[in-house]
Amino acid sequence: MSRLPLQAVLFDMDGTLVDTERLWWEAVERVAGRALTEADQPEVLGRPVEHTADWLATTTGRPAADLADTLHREFADRVRTGIVPRPGALALLDALARDGVPTALVTASPRTVADTVLAALGAHRFAISVTADDTEHTKPAPDPYLAACRALGVHPSACVAVEDTETGVASAEAAGCAVLAVPSLAPVGAAPGRTVLTSLEGVTPERLRALTPPRLRVMTWNLWYGGTKVHDHRAKQLKAITEAEVDVVGLQETYGTAAGELAEALGWHHHRAGENLGVISRHPITAVLGDPDVGFYGAAGVRLDVDGTEADVWTVHLDYTPYGPYEAAFDGLPAAELIAHEEVRLAQLRDALRRLDPAVPVVLVGDFNSPSHLDWPDVAWPVTRAAERAGLADSYREAHPDPVREPGHTWSPVHAEHEDGSGRPEPQDRIDFVLHRGLTVLDSRTYVTGSPTPWPDVEDNDWPSDHAAVITTFAVPGNRLGSGPDGV
Repeated sequence: MSRLPLQAVLFDMDGTLVDTERLWWEAVERVAGRALTEADQPEVLGRPVEHTADWLATTTGRPAADLADTLHREFADRVRTGIVPRPGALALLDALARDGVPTALVTASPRTVADTVLAALGAHRFAISVTADDTEHTKPAPDPYLAACRALGVHPSACVAVEDTETGVASAEAAGCAVLAVPSLAPVGAAPGRTVLTSLEGVTPERLRALTPPRLRVMTWNLWYGGTKVHDHRAKQLKAITEAEVDVVGLQETYGTAAGELAEALGWHHHRAGENLGVISRHPITAVLGDPDVGFYGAAGVRLDVDGTEADVWTVHLDYTPYGPYEAAFDGLPAAELIAHEEVRLAQLRDALRRLDPAVPVVLVGDFNSPSHLDWPDVAWPVTRAAERAGLADSYREAHPDPVREPGHTWSPVHAEHEDGSGRPEPQDRIDFVLHRGLTVLDSRTYVTGSPTPWPDVEDNDWPSDHAAVITTFAVPGNRLGSGPDGV
């Protein structure tokens, strides 16, 4: 099973690595002048000093600033004399260091307290530390964990955060991290993608690696008459797919047999729809979606089992005529007419959008034969706008938001001049897309192998298509529920 590599482990401090939640609780009781109860936990556990000081100010009538100073002092005094590492904490930190996995301290405590704890634990055990003084908003906001990921140069989806309170868990999950919760004073409920244990004892780097989400690398590829314009096209297709290390490919222009033949050679699963569309996948296909007898243009989908999580992948091919970039470049049509001429493609896409299951993460890929409204400042191309209104995001533009710096053209790696022999430059554009809903984009790129010779001398090209492919790597949201000592 392909999972995201474990790029870093991000540790909360109080109650997670060291038994300071008890010390903090005692400090607040001292300042409050009374014993705290379970009803007070939301205002005390996992909260920054200033939050608890503001809360105490409403009940004691004392200035919040004075209360905050007193809380700082009371807590720091206890930390210096009473710090105790939580069971298994130091062993896990040392094991991660041996494996070369970076660690960070991410705490809602102030820098002064964090530095005291770091000195006791060994500051060398952490690559960086983020405290309440280092971000505008602290937990439960995602800011501290996002700041730690930026400092380490890692993606939150490839990190595990270790927390002990609901407040800290909320912060880490809002940042996009997988979470291992080890409650100290208050329980933490189980939830999808979250693991709850009673202790860090016995937790190893290998067990933390099992918490990163599945990776799903999706490719869209128009095979260009099944690839038949190029010699030895099937072998070249297999080579391109294998070298790209993708997990699922949405195909267009399959010439009927390509999906089955490619899947058989790869040992993958496949779905063929009509004479033009297909999906091949290393993950099991649990259902086929859409009309299996779809015509040349239209949409076909599959439901995949990605490490126990359902995800739908659809492939679409929309009509090629009239082609907007030609009408803009060669005919000089204004935006209103270009938009009006998209009605056939728009209807085809709307039919596909109506078929999408809103309850399941979905990827919709394909050759739209239409540019994107995200790339053209003066034309609100309606096909991609319709997908956006349906909640689908453009993964390539998520990864590369500047269309001038990174245009991402997919049409065409072999057509530099228009086919009519006029010598006019062929309009280059981005017409192949990997859209998604409910997934996290880690990377997206266009993909062409070799240096294709321009049309018509294409027979010996290494790349057997007239389109560039698009490949996007996603993190798939988990649905595992973990609890107890064996919950990882």
